[in-house]
Amino acid sequence: MSDPTLWGFTALVIAALLVGFAKTAIGGVAAISVAIFAAVLPALESTGALLPLLLVGDLFAIHAYRRHADWGVLVRLFPSVAVGVGVGTVFMALVDDTVMRRTIGAILLVIVGVHVWQQRRRSPGESPPAPHIARTTAFGLAAGFTTMVANAGGSVMALYLLSAGFAMMGFLGTGAWFFFAVNLFKLPFSVGLGLITVDSLILNLWLAPAVVVGALIGKAVIHRMDQSLFSRLVLIFTTLSALNLLR
Repeated sequence: MSDPTLWGFTALVIAALLVGFAKTAIGGVAAISVAIFAAVLPALESTGALLPLLLVGDLFAIHAYRRHADWGVLVRLFPSVAVGVGVGTVFMALVDDTVMRRTIGAILLVIVGVHVWQQRRRSPGESPPAPHIARTTAFGLAAGFTTMVANAGGSVMALYLLSAGFAMMGFLGTGAWFFFAVNLFKLPFSVGLGLITVDSLILNLWLAPAVVVGALIGKAVIHRMDQSLFSRLVLIFTTLSALNLLR
């Protein structure tokens, strides 16, 4: 693994802090962590270095919001997510870093655009329609693909849960269990691709405390936030992450 400079390591500590915050508060913030890791480390190496830290954050999120998960949604999503992870694994073996980043950015921007368009078509106070099987399958494929390729599936899942009308706690609880299961599922694929190494795990040990601190801050902040602000922040950070990946 490439040796980060002092400034690079400081940036990774900040990114790890944001990983924890994203897991217990605003999921879209994790996209900033993805960007920082990809800036400090080579893009492929960065995905392997980030995955164990995401799992640490997942454990805190599950503990905080374990009673708020919608298991029906999770069961419907997992088959298509598994296929998306498989497709992402093949994609990573075939393309370079630039193509990989821009593909993810384009997917996220399309999803944001569709979500905003549907919101504008909806009458004030009208509830979002229940996601049908085609929509669930499409989001599952996109989430699996993007989480495998760039650890960016959080943005796709966030948009799916927003479009399905999840309230803040249901959003956090369902997302927590979803990403814990998906990140565990990704682990052997990442090991098989050589993305997780002894060096990357040593780096994880140095950065894990920052994830814990970020998770505790996020848990404290989320209880002071209303649903409208929460939804707007998710959309803003998802859009910013997509634009960053398109550079």
